[in-house]
Amino acid sequence: MTAPSIFDPPAGAAKHVLCVGAAVLDTLFRVHALPHGQGKVLPYDMLQIAEGMASSAAYAIVRLGGEASLWGAVGDDDTGERIIRDLDAAGIDMDGMLRVGGARSAVSTILVDDDGERLIVPFYDPKLHHTVKEFTAEHIAAFDAVLVDVRWPALALQVLKTARAMGKPAILDGDVAPDGIIEQLAPEATHIVFSEPAAQRLTGASDVSAMAHRLKQRFDHAFICITAGSAGSYWFDEQNNAVAHCPTISVKAVDTLAAGDIFHGAFALAIAEGMAPADAIRFSSIAAAIKCESFGGRSGAPTRANVIRRSRSP
Repeated sequence: MTAPSIFDPPAGAAKHVLCVGAAVLDTLFRVHALPHGQGKVLPYDMLQIAEGMASSAAYAIVRLGGEASLWGAVGDDDTGERIIRDLDAAGIDMDGMLRVGGARSAVSTILVDDDGERLIVPFYDPKLHHTVKEFTAEHIAAFDAVLVDVRWPALALQVLKTARAMGKPAILDGDVAPDGIIEQLAPEATHIVFSEPAAQRLTGASDVSAMAHRLKQRFDHAFICITAGSAGSYWFDEQNNAVAHCPTISVKAVDTLAAGDIFHGAFALAIAEGMAPADAIRFSSIAAAIKCESFGGRSGAPTRANVIRRSRSP
């Protein structure tokens, strides 16, 4: 019989997380090396998959045993129907998606090299997010936590405000964004998980620990975490008034695309389940690392059993 794990889900119904933001049709090309300058690049593998920050996070939540709903926007076009169809088939509740007439759905072309690094060329039609999806506090009451990215800031802000006022975890994916977006959203978040590039851009620091200190000073109301790829994660431990570090597991990176999104989804689910912050970060870090072992963006998101098994490995 397998011993219990701190990462086991709590008793009762699965926790339900609302994810707000990007829904994109990605075309992934696998190449031996990323290009330098002009010319032709010949890929040796390819995949088309619907994903994006909030979408991939929602998929991670489903894979880890939670329930996820996605609020995003697509154009009134065939690409939009493909995005909704693919994410619905992945087990995500898509009833809250908005179809915007006259807008083109988001698409992206991505090159992934043999070291797992990537080059991303995304296109987001500004018309997609000109309006704000209407909702009420009753809608938010149905969720155990909310997670928003930076792609639809007007809606993200309202969702964060509503969730926080109701005492629910209001989690911000603090990725690189146009000037002023993070500053607009962060005051309404209870938890902010920054990517290292975004943290560096906001603080000007080169050391991740220094970034965490400065971000906590700036957004002292929120839990602050920074993901730093293979270097693990750093967060501000309020009990000890110091920056703590969580190393990640060792993997051979094949594709780092969506690893940060998997981290965010796992973290949102863990917080919704009441996991302690240090445990939630470890759980999320392992899930993100496992994803990097396989080509295909979000399709590499692990199950909970896989995360628990790897957490026990030496």
